[in-house]
Amino acid sequence: MADQLVPAELLRKADKILFVAHLALGDFTYMQNCFRAFARAFPHIRMHLWVDEVRRTPDAAQWEHLSKYALYDWVRACGMFDKIYDKTYSPQLYRQSIEEARGEHYPIVVSFAVLRRHLYAELARKLSPDSFVVGQKKRVRLLDIRKHLAYRKLDAFIPAYASAGQDKHISAIYAGWFESLFGFHIPGQDRFPYVDMPQQWLDRARADLQRQGIPGDAPLVFLNAFSKSEERSWPLQRMVELAGRMRLMEQWKDAHFILNVMPEKLALARAEIAADSSGRLHLFSAEENFFQLPAVLSLCRLIISVETAVMHLANAVHVPVIALMRQTSPEWTPIDTASSTVLNVKSRKGWLTEISVEDVAAIVTR
Repeated sequence: MADQLVPAELLRKADKILFVAHLALGDFTYMQNCFRAFARAFPHIRMHLWVDEVRRTPDAAQWEHLSKYALYDWVRACGMFDKIYDKTYSPQLYRQSIEEARGEHYPIVVSFAVLRRHLYAELARKLSPDSFVVGQKKRVRLLDIRKHLAYRKLDAFIPAYASAGQDKHISAIYAGWFESLFGFHIPGQDRFPYVDMPQQWLDRARADLQRQGIPGDAPLVFLNAFSKSEERSWPLQRMVELAGRMRLMEQWKDAHFILNVMPEKLALARAEIAADSSGRLHLFSAEENFFQLPAVLSLCRLIISVETAVMHLANAVHVPVIALMRQTSPEWTPIDTASSTVLNVKSRKGWLTEISVEDVAAIVTR
């Protein structure tokens, strides 16, 4: 690819590269393939990863929670990165990380940040003042001097994409970024998400289910109502009601239901299911390690999830999923159309609360 953004000669000479991103689990579900393709194309280049914490705060009470972000377990375990900057959640650690990165003298820095792009252009240049820097760039108003100056710090840029109205899947968008940057193509079959599951977490998941009294041959249904944003969440009570409806269906009469809950919502969830006397509802939270989540997902017969990483991980562990989605991010639909059923809200900017229990139950009975 003659017009790739990072010069081929620079890639031949470089011994390392720094990728900067405000990664979420859903992002890495698809971008992992791109990093793997880069490692194969340029085995002589060591990859370093800066995971920027957009929730960075001076509030020390939040640091312990932020330091345990499940994504860190996954990126460490994938084995592709020689160095990971994962302590950017406090202002002081953020400054220390910048100084540490500057000491590496990276020949290439690439920012994939799609939020506050101009600030990440400035950060990328600050991390390595003399390197070849690439970042996302968005059109800027004529008199927005701060952003114009920020984007001048880039040696090349990846054009920004608008979420709504995309006719490409997010995996194709990410693959396109890497192709334009480095000149190699990632074919469709190599964009499918995967999780290299440590056996210890599969064994642990089976043991945990057994301790909860769930028979080994019982069908398992994983229910996830929570997203980080309210508009993409579903009321927990509706998931509880849905489980009750499904127990009345012949194909699910022996099923047990795993109700996924964020650690900070556990008290709420216990109160919500207190009246349930079926013994078939079980709370789950991956409090210890990221791999607790895909391990449990892989043991399920069906996953029902709102628009968050769980629905993408369902594809990665090859379990059928019913995805409850808004219409605002069509590029984020599950990639495995054969084993995924998408239930969209009816209005263009509607919240997931528009979807009723009856809507989901109707799909389950098909």
